[in-house]
Amino acid sequence: MEADVVIVGGGPAGMACALRLAQLIDEHNASGVDEMLSKENIYVLEKSREVGQHCLSGGLLDPRSMKELLPGFEKEAPLDAEVTKESVWFLTKGGQYKAPIVPPPLRDHGNYVVSLNKFAKWMGQKVEEAGITVFTGFAGSELLWADESRDAETACVQGVITDDKGVDKEGQPKGNFEPGYELRAKVTILAEGTRGSLAKELIGKLGLEDPEHAQTYGVGIKELWEIPAGRVAKGEVIYTLGYPLTSREYGGAWIYGITDTLASVGYVTGLDYQDPRIDPHHVFQSFKEHKFARRILEGGKMIRYGAKSLPYGGWLTMPRVYGNGWMLLGDSASFLNSQRLKGIHLAIKSGMLAAEAAFDALLSGNSSADTLSEYKAAVDRSWIREELWPVRNFHQGFEHGRLEGFVKAGIQQVMRGGNLGPDAKNHAGYEQMRQLDTLGPADADRAAMVGNAKGDGKLTFDRLTDVFHSGTRHDEDQPVHLVVQDLNICSDRCTKEFGNPCQYFCPAAVYEMVDSAQQDGAGGSAKELRINFTNCVHCKTCDIMDPYQIITWVPPEGGGGPNYDGM
Repeated sequence: MEADVVIVGGGPAGMACALRLAQLIDEHNASGVDEMLSKENIYVLEKSREVGQHCLSGGLLDPRSMKELLPGFEKEAPLDAEVTKESVWFLTKGGQYKAPIVPPPLRDHGNYVVSLNKFAKWMGQKVEEAGITVFTGFAGSELLWADESRDAETACVQGVITDDKGVDKEGQPKGNFEPGYELRAKVTILAEGTRGSLAKELIGKLGLEDPEHAQTYGVGIKELWEIPAGRVAKGEVIYTLGYPLTSREYGGAWIYGITDTLASVGYVTGLDYQDPRIDPHHVFQSFKEHKFARRILEGGKMIRYGAKSLPYGGWLTMPRVYGNGWMLLGDSASFLNSQRLKGIHLAIKSGMLAAEAAFDALLSGNSSADTLSEYKAAVDRSWIREELWPVRNFHQGFEHGRLEGFVKAGIQQVMRGGNLGPDAKNHAGYEQMRQLDTLGPADADRAAMVGNAKGDGKLTFDRLTDVFHSGTRHDEDQPVHLVVQDLNICSDRCTKEFGNPCQYFCPAAVYEMVDSAQQDGAGGSAKELRINFTNCVHCKTCDIMDPYQIITWVPPEGGGGPNYDGM
């Protein structure tokens, strides 16, 4: 299929890009020009069965970019509540302390509590009403290249190939086999979210990331709770720091009041911790057992579950975002403010600016890097830079722990984001992980973080119970989409050095070490890795946090994955 523009990813960035492009084409065609532009060959590819099913966020929307994209959107968008109250708490194992003032970055008056699932679905409807075709159930499996060049200045992307359908677990065609489509596009826009598979291919092949400013990530784990009235007000926002994490790890919790009886509850753990036994899902369950959270949730009912990674690095870790025939948007391009804990509005704005560059390319018939460089120039002129530049060193400041991080954050507030010296360098988070023989036994302070949580079935849950509430579904008779380059590393070297951390960092119980038919050196049963890929909630944590970087997440057959209905 020939295309003018292909947008991979139907989240807020991709949908904003499509909608803004439709607006520009309509304005152009209505201006009385001789040469009209068509929207018929502009496509959005979304791997989920329905738009929004794979979209997950804590759920706070800064409306700034939406007011630019669709003035008056508040009258029809699915906004659950306007924020009317905020508080920040520091938790210890046995107590809680309320901050006397809410730090300016965490003041959310004027923002909205939303379900990103519902919001993306609504944006998708707007895109289709504007005349743009959205293909659901189609994943972008690989990029189409003009040649084998690995030079970012000369390499050219000419579209994408979608996933084959109807392939069995051995890689052989089934009776319902359908080969993927080659969508040959003048402009290919990647809006896949965090650690997108095509974006990873692009960044890796062309060397678009600065190794001294490697992207760092967190994983957010979320549950939707029905709670007794009066516990959390509609539009109330609560943030916590501290327990269950120690001063050496980065992260914190949120509780957002959706209605008087429905709350978004979750915990983000930075994926740059040192102890390979840390289990972010266990961290979240331990948070709910703290008396602060228990007071809010006890007697309620957990109804939905999900997990998603997010980019923490900010402006300094942004890869090159344009080239010959391609652009990167949203979380794929590091557009997230880790100090404010918000990225939806930045993703939407990046989509709008990319649409304007794509429109210029269509108008001129030139989609070279020279033309599409206007996208990055527009980002630099926009309020994206105004927001992200002053917090460019924020997450990096916490590399050596919470106390040092708070000190550096204070200095950065005074110095408009600067340090007492050059901007911080940082390496990938998995490189922080230490081998077990350097750590010793887990102490009492780490008991609430290490190993898998068992759960009581009422307030806390094991991972399989939570995954059931994510609505995840994959066809079992398809190739495993979590590709491990060398399974021998898992059963031998990783077992000895790190204790197989994939058992812990995956929030969906995908990875399991089981007895094999082989014997270990001591005469006992050796262990081998079992991959329960049908549990996968597409969070990409394994691709990010594997200490050997031998796990590659590739899209499963389009339509498979979680169903974050209402999340």
